[in-house]
Amino acid sequence: QVQLVESGGGLVQPGGSLRLSCAASGSILSINAMGWYRQAPGKQRELVAGIFSGGSTNYADSVKGRFTISRDNAKNTAYLQMNSLKPEDTAVYYCNAAILTVARVTVNIWGQGTQVTVSS
Repeated sequence: QVQLVESGGGLVQPGGSLRLSCAASGSILSINAMGWYRQAPGKQRELVAGIFSGGSTNYADSVKGRFTISRDNAKNTAYLQMNSLKPEDTAVYYCNAAILTVARVTVNIWGQGTQVTVSS
């Protein structure tokens, strides 16, 4: 069994910064891709940023230049550094990961979500 636990959300003023963390735990053999998604009220969940095992990354156009995704493979943890936050970044942020378990089964799992609110 594997799980993702997110942390780091909260309330921040426009122009501020937050850092989200996503820690994977359980019967992990390796982690392929990890990503951050977000869902605002009344909107569909969208990809914010992704990072692959080799370190390559991709970003939504709306966050390029402001957000940075990174990972610490030794800790099975991904991070999302969010700078220059805007009110439109307000959403529940979810971590997602594709994990190869010790049972040699690949699972795609989600974290529980963490609220990010950008408001003055």
